[in-house]
Amino acid sequence: MNNDILPGIKTPEKNDQVISYYALRILIGATGVLLPILLIIGNLFANNSFKIEYSVSDYYDNGTAGDILVGILFVLGFFLMTYKGYDKTDSRAANLGCVFALGVALCPTTSDNPFIHKLHFVFALLLFSVFIFFSIYLFRKTGPGKCTKQKDKRNKVYLVCGILMIASIIGIALVMLVFKPAAQDYHLVFWFESLALVSFGISWITKAEYLFLKDK
Repeated sequence: MNNDILPGIKTPEKNDQVISYYALRILIGATGVLLPILLIIGNLFANNSFKIEYSVSDYYDNGTAGDILVGILFVLGFFLMTYKGYDKTDSRAANLGCVFALGVALCPTTSDNPFIHKLHFVFALLLFSVFIFFSIYLFRKTGPGKCTKQKDKRNKVYLVCGILMIASIIGIALVMLVFKPAAQDYHLVFWFESLALVSFGISWITKAEYLFLKDK
């Protein structure tokens, strides 16, 4: 039985959309986990190079890798748009995530227009804020007396993932403002963004209770 829901809300066992909910969570999570890997692979196929860009966003103008980046952002936006969750807050947060994901895709950081460049970072920050909100708050909600041992373990995963996303954003800000030469040499922005994306992905996959930490 799924115990992540609140009183008065239809249980997944009685919800005709339960398979879609679980599948969507896995698919949404998979976009985060796979994106950095696919960008590196796309760059390898397109340019025969393992070169890592300064940031995930810098793959926009990198041939196949750029197509993969924009494509996954649109797919993520579509998945978030179709995700409803258990109450209106979940749905509204997911809809905002959809808008922000599309904003990141449509406002490339490689643009010569300074306004578009700034919009990209605003949308990216807002998108990760939505991911953090899901991980630290929405996913950890539980009805009174319904926190099973497995749910308690999942809550810890959500919390750790949320903290890692926050730490990654702080890390990106620090390396861009203070340690920019090191960021260039060691691709620190890319790795921090990858850590945030993988953390977001693990959080959503955990929410799907797929294979591990599943209530019996």
